Amino acid sequence: MLYNSTQNAKEIVSAAQAIAQGISKDGGLFVPQEFPKYDENTFKALLKTDYKGRAKKVFSDLLSDFTEEEISDCVEKAYTAQKFGGENPAPISYCNLDGTTLNILELWHGPTCAFKDMALQILPHLLTKSLKKKYDGKTAVILVATSGDTGKAALEGFKDVEHTKIVVFYPVDGVSPMQKHQMNTQEGENVRVCAIKGNFDDAQTGVKKIFTTPSVAEKLAENNMLFSSANSINWGRLLPQIVYYISAYCDLVNDGKIELGDKINVVVPTGNFGNILASYYASLMGLPINKFICASNSNNVLTDFIKTGVYDKNRNFYTTISPSMDILVSSNLERLLYKLSGDNDEVTRGWMNALKSEGKYVKAVINEKFYGGFCDDKNTEATIHEMFEQDKYLCDTHTAVAINVYKQYVEETGDKTPSVIASTASPYKFSKAVLEAVEPNATLPETEFDMVDELHKVSGAEVPAPLANLKNKTARFSDVTEVNDMENYVLGALGVD
Repeated sequence: MLYNSTQNAKEIVSAAQAIAQGISKDGGLFVPQEFPKYDENTFKALLKTDYKGRAKKVFSDLLSDFTEEEISDCVEKAYTAQKFGGENPAPISYCNLDGTTLNILELWHGPTCAFKDMALQILPHLLTKSLKKKYDGKTAVILVATSGDTGKAALEGFKDVEHTKIVVFYPVDGVSPMQKHQMNTQEGENVRVCAIKGNFDDAQTGVKKIFTTPSVAEKLAENNMLFSSANSINWGRLLPQIVYYISAYCDLVNDGKIELGDKINVVVPTGNFGNILASYYASLMGLPINKFICASNSNNVLTDFIKTGVYDKNRNFYTTISPSMDILVSSNLERLLYKLSGDNDEVTRGWMNALKSEGKYVKAVINEKFYGGFCDDKNTEATIHEMFEQDKYLCDTHTAVAINVYKQYVEETGDKTPSVIASTASPYKFSKAVLEAVEPNATLPETEFDMVDELHKVSGAEVPAPLANLKNKTARFSDVTEVNDMENYVLGALGVD
């Protein structure tokens, strides 16, 4: 199993190299040259095992240069009951809205209460093993741009991991107070956190530029370091996300909700396109998916692209109550475009160059299996309210976007195919918005943690321990930098001249 760059198919690397390097030297993203094929017998075997067993199978098939023992060690250390509150780190809640059953895949039971934990609890183990295989003795410098959840999950995953240092950038006004407090109170001797005066796209572009600047890489090499990434541009971040779609399908069969072989729809709230891309990759492996329903907030660049074939980031940027989706440049879309172009690196490179130079590109047809819809803040709040009123289910602002877009899809198409809705964060990470939605006329408490307490009182939903324990933590980080000074900040944080 080898990997090549979306922008240069001649750059071929092993899985360990792809994970350690993070991004291709030409700025392209690493993709598998082929995908394993799972048939009915494969799924019958997966039905009989648990989440860890399913993860080991998927990892073994896509990381062929890792031994069975290495993969088992990574999985067993990542998906513990202690970290995820139970043996199944990605359980399904069966809910009801307007008479329709919703199969809500809860991906937020990990240590930072967001779906990024599903990948970022295992990535450090995959990365350290990859470093030993390819760069023995070097320290990996993890650069992260975050719209809220990736930053904390990466910090938590990599804190005090040997031979790693991590620097996280987030938009100063683009994350929730809880997300900001989670990052700025992070423990660990190898971590740094810095806000930027810009939005997530600025942070992501800045990080990618640092990655691909030869002079910076040379300075790191002189100090026995190399760059890697914990964003979903890294294959080691994307691969673990494939697992939970396959596992969810098995759980639906085992719970008697569908028969083996039945198709499902997948509904994903997405900004950077990684989470929904993982479900697409699962389908290439044999998971029977009928429709990929891509849910956006008011930053609906993906909705327009799916409907028109034109990707145009030249538009207003909105700061919303679902901040992890406040994105206009969806990095992982490049991987889908590469696959839909017939693995044509020249065509993909042309699209990406047009995006850099003109802020837009045109692909006449995306794929009939994709549906795009969006939901503004007002309808997000209304959906949270409806879910709580009808089913006493408390969902966060991103999950509400997915539920709302799914309702739009069903009303528009009449398609009643059983659907898995990805729930990406605990509602307590966005307490202000969720509390306002549940109790529209109530007087809000003054502080974020008072809002958490009030939301718990109103809803009865358990406050995750990792969030409750933040209340008395003091911030360690308060740095803010200009976008064009990110490179100097990284070098300073590393002590590199």
